[in-house]
Amino acid sequence: MTTTLNAFVHTLRYEADDVISVELRPVPGTEFPAFTAGAHIDLHLPNGMERSYSLSNSCDEHNRYVVGVLRDRASRGGSRCVHEQLRVGMRLPISAPRNNFPLHEEAGHTVLIAGGIGVTPILCMARRLKAIGRSFEVMYFARSRQGAAFVAELEALGMPLLLHFDEEKGGPPDLKALLSAHPHEVLSVRAPEVQTHYYACGPAVMLDAFEKICEELGHENAHIERFSAVEVAASPNAHATYTVELRRSGRIITITPGKSILDTLLAAGVAVDHSCCEGVCGSCETRVLAGEPDHRDSILSAKERATNKVMMVCVSGCKSDSLALDL
Repeated sequence: MTTTLNAFVHTLRYEADDVISVELRPVPGTEFPAFTAGAHIDLHLPNGMERSYSLSNSCDEHNRYVVGVLRDRASRGGSRCVHEQLRVGMRLPISAPRNNFPLHEEAGHTVLIAGGIGVTPILCMARRLKAIGRSFEVMYFARSRQGAAFVAELEALGMPLLLHFDEEKGGPPDLKALLSAHPHEVLSVRAPEVQTHYYACGPAVMLDAFEKICEELGHENAHIERFSAVEVAASPNAHATYTVELRRSGRIITITPGKSILDTLLAAGVAVDHSCCEGVCGSCETRVLAGEPDHRDSILSAKERATNKVMMVCVSGCKSDSLALDL
C-alpha cells in the first residue's frame, strides 16, 4: 500500500504569475524517502482532494520536497486550494514519491522540453544531469515571460537553454524544426554513440505534437508526462466481460460491462493502491502475470504497452478471456 508521509509547509514562494512553489519538510521525528529525477508526490489537501505534483528540487537533497503549482483557471478545487488555503507551518499528509517519468542518466545527450508549468520535472532532471556531468539542453516554452517559473534556476545551471515566449515571438515555437536539428546519435565520452533521449512535459497540445514529430523523425527515445488524462477508446478486441485471477489470494473475480477492474476489486474488498482513477498518476500500476490487457492509460509508452508486463487497473481493460494479476 502507498505510504503516507507526515509533512508540513515550510515555505510558500511566488515564482511567476499564478505560480507558487511549496516547500515541504518532514515533521520532527520523521524523514522523507529519497527520490529520483522525474518523480511526483500526491498532496492530501485540506479540502479533501488529492492532487499529484512533480518535484522540482534536486534529488540529491534530503528531507525536502519542492513542487510548483499553477493556479488553473478551470480548477476543480485542487490548485485553488493550494494557492488560497495552504499556510506556512500547516501539516499536510503527502504520498511517498513515485516516478512514471524516469530519467535515463546513461544517455549520450538529453533534450529536455518544458511547456508552462511542465517545467517542474524538467528542472529536477536538469539539476540531476548537471550534477552527474552529462550532456543536455533545455527548451522552455511559455505564453509570456511573466508566467514562466524557475527561469533563473535554469539559467544558473549554465547548459544550452532556449527560451520561447509566445507573446514576444508572435506565436508558438516550431517544434518540428527544433527537434529536426538533433541527430539520432551523438558522441559520448563515457559511452560512444549512445542515442539521444527526449523528454517533454507540458500542455496536451504540445505533448501530442511532440509524440507525432518524434515518430516522424525516428526519435525512438521519446518520453512524456501528462498532467491530465487522454481519453483512450476501448480496443475493438476488448472483452466486455472477463475474469481476473488474483494470484496471491487465488480469488477469481468477474469484471462486468461498464465496470473498471479497480472499482470491481475495491467493491470485492480487495485493497488496491489508487489515486487519480484516470490513468495518469500510476498509483494503481499492477503486474500482469497472464492475459492481454487493453491499455487505456496516459503513462505507459508504446514499448511498455507491448510487453504487457504491467497495467493501470483504474482505466485499462482486457483483450483476452482473463487476466492474472499480481494481487
